[in-house]
Amino acid sequence: MSCKPVMRNIPNCLRNSTSKLLNNFGNSFPVWKKFDVNSCDNRNFHSSREPRSTNVKLTPQEVDNILRANEYTHEFSDGSIKSYDSNQLASNNPIEDTRSEASCLITSGLLVGVFDGHGGGACAQVVAKRLYQYITASLLPQDQLSNYISSFDNPSSPKELFEAYNDKVQFVDDVQEIYKSSFRRYLDNLVKENRDGFAMDTALEKAFLSLDNDLSREGLPDKENRVNRKTLSVAMSGAVACVAHIDGPHLHVANVGDCCAILGSLSETNSWTVKKLTTEHNVDNAAEVERILGEHPPSERNTVIRTERLLGQLAPFRSMGDFRFKWSKQIMTQYVAKHFGPASIPQNYLTPPYLTARPDVFHHRLTPRDKFLVIASDGLWDMVSPLQTVRLVGEHMKGKVTLSPLKLPRKNMKLGEINEILLQRKEGMKTKPKDTNAATHLIRNALGGTDYGIDHNKLSQLLSLPDDVVRVFRDDITITIVYFDSEYLRHCPA
Repeated sequence: MSCKPVMRNIPNCLRNSTSKLLNNFGNSFPVWKKFDVNSCDNRNFHSSREPRSTNVKLTPQEVDNILRANEYTHEFSDGSIKSYDSNQLASNNPIEDTRSEASCLITSGLLVGVFDGHGGGACAQVVAKRLYQYITASLLPQDQLSNYISSFDNPSSPKELFEAYNDKVQFVDDVQEIYKSSFRRYLDNLVKENRDGFAMDTALEKAFLSLDNDLSREGLPDKENRVNRKTLSVAMSGAVACVAHIDGPHLHVANVGDCCAILGSLSETNSWTVKKLTTEHNVDNAAEVERILGEHPPSERNTVIRTERLLGQLAPFRSMGDFRFKWSKQIMTQYVAKHFGPASIPQNYLTPPYLTARPDVFHHRLTPRDKFLVIASDGLWDMVSPLQTVRLVGEHMKGKVTLSPLKLPRKNMKLGEINEILLQRKEGMKTKPKDTNAATHLIRNALGGTDYGIDHNKLSQLLSLPDDVVRVFRDDITITIVYFDSEYLRHCPA
């Protein structure tokens, strides 16, 4: 096979031990429930990996069906965002990635996030479902916060903080009550604090850290020393997260771990440029390495990071959950080891916590030259570079106009303007894409792209690998692409 294997986030030793730890938790006690897999109206996540021989060659139609099974597009009628495309392709079975998009209802803005789980998908699913509650609540002014709490406590007149799109996950009933109680406690804390001088980066950071603290508390025994196996399974798994909040010309990105967000823009010479909005929290980030080493005694300098991983086990240096790397030694020895055995405690676990969920937050003011935002899990970045990604999406934008009938953007256009649109459409015919969804276009090119176009044999091989080897060659891939309205950005106030 011509495909090169790629390094994965968790070594086999940790993956095997985590699977054993959660054998009776994540699988037997799911935290979420999905819609009927046979329902056409509620399409579930599609797994492409029924057992196959490595010699099976998929037809072009079979490849298309697999690549397009989870694609989604949503369009907006006003504001700085035109639309977004999203898609996912599983490698793990079940997939450990998830994604979430939602419009803020009481405040303004769109939230878009990608969540890459490890040690199972439980933590990623729960964080994706709950984090926007914490973020949108933290954005409320004091008077609106008080009104919202009143409606929250009155089930007959509830107010929603956000509207989620393409949301196929529902929590089982008993954890819903636990999560509701935790969120109510968070609202109380918001009311009590001094909220003068609002800052978006502070609000995002507080939401991430508060949810992570709640995941920790929910995973521990309650006052009656009872253990909830569902919330414990979430606490013992982990997830990295990258979330963008877009409100008019203001783009904020909060990142924990090794997902990546990039901005695709056109230069004054109309060539595509890329701007990375995030810095991965892993061994390639020298500042992050120094931060971690500086938080622990010099005697641990050779053990805190081993084989490019935290305590020799975890590739991302920041994450949600993963309390095996955060809880005190007392909790680990008296509680975790009691339930899972002494092997559940990482070697050289001397001065915890070793891990944080504190996000880096970046702000960018959008301009008319900024055309789209791409957020993706590392399954994409293992295969294509940020610049390649921007060029592929830019190429797709150019050719996509040919897939639908010509529609003039506004009335009373001059002949010269119409002629320019026709010339652009003619040029776009040269790069007419196979997929209407740009996220699908990216996945297709990431897996099957060559200097001479798409190699169907390569694509077929990577989509038909059996479960026991597929992770060597590709990871779960989750992509969301947000398109900006240049005309709005040209005229919008600061």
